[in-house]
Amino acid sequence: MNTTHPFDEFGINLFSEQVMKECLPHPIYTKWKTATNKEDALDRPTADAIAHAMKTWAMEKGATHFTHWFQPLTGSTAEKHDSFIEPGEYNQPISRFSGKSLIKGEGDASSFPSGGLRATFEARGYTYWDCTSPAFIRDHVLCIPTIFVSYNGETLDKKAPLLKSVEAISRQATRIVNLFKDKDIKRVHAMVGLEQEYFLIDNQMYHERKDLIHTGRTLFGTMPPKSMDLRGHYFGSIPTRVQAFMEDVDKELWRLGIYAKTEHNEAAPCQFELAPLFNEVNIAVDQNLIIMDVLKKQAEKHGFACLLHEKPFRGVNGSGKHNNWSLVTDDGQNLLEPGDRPHENIRFLLFVCAIIEAVDKHAEMLRMAASCYGNDYRLGAHEAPPAIVSICMGDELEIVLDKLRRGDSELKNKVETQPYEIANLSYVPKDTSDRNRTSPFAFTGNKFEFRMVGSSRSASTTNIILNSIVADSLCRIADELSNYKYIDDIRKKSLDICRAILQKHSRVLFSKDGYSEEWLHEAKKRGLPNIPHYLHSIDSLIAEESVKMFERNGVYNKTELEARVDILIEEYRKSVKVEVLTLLDVSKKDILPALVKEIQFYADAQNALGKTNAYFTRKLDYLLSLLDKLDNAYHTLKKAMEERNKTKNSREKAYYLDEVVVPMINSLGEIIDKVEEAISRENYPFPTYDDMFLAMQ
Repeated sequence: MNTTHPFDEFGINLFSEQVMKECLPHPIYTKWKTATNKEDALDRPTADAIAHAMKTWAMEKGATHFTHWFQPLTGSTAEKHDSFIEPGEYNQPISRFSGKSLIKGEGDASSFPSGGLRATFEARGYTYWDCTSPAFIRDHVLCIPTIFVSYNGETLDKKAPLLKSVEAISRQATRIVNLFKDKDIKRVHAMVGLEQEYFLIDNQMYHERKDLIHTGRTLFGTMPPKSMDLRGHYFGSIPTRVQAFMEDVDKELWRLGIYAKTEHNEAAPCQFELAPLFNEVNIAVDQNLIIMDVLKKQAEKHGFACLLHEKPFRGVNGSGKHNNWSLVTDDGQNLLEPGDRPHENIRFLLFVCAIIEAVDKHAEMLRMAASCYGNDYRLGAHEAPPAIVSICMGDELEIVLDKLRRGDSELKNKVETQPYEIANLSYVPKDTSDRNRTSPFAFTGNKFEFRMVGSSRSASTTNIILNSIVADSLCRIADELSNYKYIDDIRKKSLDICRAILQKHSRVLFSKDGYSEEWLHEAKKRGLPNIPHYLHSIDSLIAEESVKMFERNGVYNKTELEARVDILIEEYRKSVKVEVLTLLDVSKKDILPALVKEIQFYADAQNALGKTNAYFTRKLDYLLSLLDKLDNAYHTLKKAMEERNKTKNSREKAYYLDEVVVPMINSLGEIIDKVEEAISRENYPFPTYDDMFLAMQ
């Protein structure tokens, strides 16, 4: 009996390099390869040949349309579908897809966020094929990854700057590697593995919660009797319905050539994680956006709603997107691999110190790059790193770096790592350090794990900034080292550079409990920025040093950065506005009537007795006090929203919302929580946390 294994279909919906090699004439394939390596431009005849092969391949798999799949500044993806069908010479239908259609498309640039780069009457924007990221088929549509730019050439998306940052770090890292006499290296790839956390709840209950539908999170809700106290969900047995969902997610991702590898229950009820294998950062970001879309669509097919918000449930662990980042040469050397003797691996120490310098100098930007309004409710809780950016290098490397900082001649760590002794196993090696989950930016063996990133965000901005700031430090170091000819002199100077960096920037190194109050005081003493509110980090993008850094590396210009700041502030303002309007609507139309109904029930019961009853009296007094508090909080919030219109501009509105309105959202939510606790299930109009969590067991 012939059965198809899911692995047999791996990559069948991906126009991969292997597929191109098989269906393109060798000279055409070679020209494409040189174009992806930035060694030559892609000419029109080559594009025509690739387009024809791509169309033939796609139509054989049932595709009828194609789209330029791009990443506007909304933070999600966009696509406009065009069919392959065109009229022939005698008006009969034929299929056609030209190199011009492959390379270039046009969209309405004024309909996407542009931060003033495009006015309504300046609608023309262009999508251009990103030939480094493979096309793929979803729902009978050939999706072609593209960048998105304005008529004047300004970047209007997240992919174009990411590609520029990839070039910047490759260029500078290659310089360093070649200075250490590894002359055959032409490129260094920023490699990323993105762990995606998410929640699943019953779809029917989701549609009964207006707050979840409109804002992505619950604006009110009391903790159930059993939530995270017993911590029984983490790595627990996956529920049958969820297992079936995960199987279908895996199958679709494998067909798209995505190495979906790890899946498990996360710490919170209804929370799960999916992690693919590492890939080049541009492709990894593309794949993560696909993963998020697949999760949401497959969830609907299985009767779930997939929640990607950073904090869907108050008092319950939120979700992140851990960004595991490393640098790998084109011949497979991981530049962040310390080896067995890291104290002697000067090239490794140099790269690590460049990263330490970059993170310390640009900590505020990294805080911004990892976050959004929703992440403010997650960062700093006992589930995610604090809003203070620090680096954990691990015990062994911290000793080496501290000796280097002090100028010790002997860098070797005196503490030897011993293997575990376990029954029936002759040798189980012990890691060189423990894993610090409270650290925002932790070295984890041969990569750095940036744990602050919010689950709902595109990882583009995170990696644009990470690539750019490290490239800038590497450039400065390469400039210094280029004055030396002999390898011994280069190695000696490298140690001097490392020592100088550590003496200036070691304040950012911290390997203890990032959740502790002691660390808050210590970080303040060290002068590290602590930005609890995401809004206050946005302007770091247009700080003078940031602008110069991006322009030096050819990633952004000042106008593009100013546009992005405007967009982020506007996004923040609109996010808060939607929450307020939703909460006001729910309070007035659902919670207040439910409370009045409960009051009526007890009033009728009291009257039916014909005499005063102490319990009914206490209950009615409490319910009436809640009614007054709810009514007062409702009108206070409503008035505060009206007052925001007195502010002069979008920036002032955003800061007003942050300082005045957001605390009121939380206050009104807390009163609704008390209403939920006080009234009967029959009268409460929404599914509770308990309802939603139990439905998933």
